[in-house]
Amino acid sequence: MIEPQLPLDLGHRPALGGADFLISSCNAEAAAWLDRWPHWPGPALVLHGPDGCGKTHLASIFAQRSGARMLDPAQLGAVDPFRLFETAAAAVVEDADLGVDEVGLFHLYNAAKECGAHLLLTGRLAPGLWQIALPDLRSRLLAAHSVRIRPPDDRMMEALLVKLFADRQLKVGQDVVAYLATRMERSFAAARALVAHVDSAALAAHRAVTVPFLRELLDREEDERQARLPWC
Repeated sequence: MIEPQLPLDLGHRPALGGADFLISSCNAEAAAWLDRWPHWPGPALVLHGPDGCGKTHLASIFAQRSGARMLDPAQLGAVDPFRLFETAAAAVVEDADLGVDEVGLFHLYNAAKECGAHLLLTGRLAPGLWQIALPDLRSRLLAAHSVRIRPPDDRMMEALLVKLFADRQLKVGQDVVAYLATRMERSFAAARALVAHVDSAALAAHRAVTVPFLRELLDREEDERQARLPWC
């Protein structure tokens, strides 16, 4: 019997182009607002939703289309916003709810408004729930238009699984997608973690990703989980 080999983590590069972004009811509004740029009602737009819901993908598409500068939320104080907007029509600040240079973001917002430029912000939570201490910045964020990316629906969940496997150069059948979609947590983050786990396990076992392989893998892992539970 050949023992499973530990696969080397060579990484993979998910496709981030606009053509392969999956659109469904959960993210259609967000995609439509980015398509409306530069005709936004104000200088800033906020996209918010759970981890892995596609905020980074949308921000990347927006940056490619608009020429926006991607900025580190913790280093905004080092940015000269007026000089930035001399050469860029927009800027992107991701994960702005996880710790941001508030004074830097305040000046960036004001400069975008004065220069007729735009600012795309992303976060897990709606702006009203961000821990912002600077009152003037908080008022500006609350006034900005915000769009929520919702958890995936059935159509999105299955399409996402297909795309995640394709990003890893794996073609799987519809039976595999349907089998996984009914046995997993319904979130973008869970889909990414599951596909990565299945890919690694298949490489280690030198097996194709099929329903029989998945059934063996998930049943074995469930048995192992049950065995670890304390006896009552």
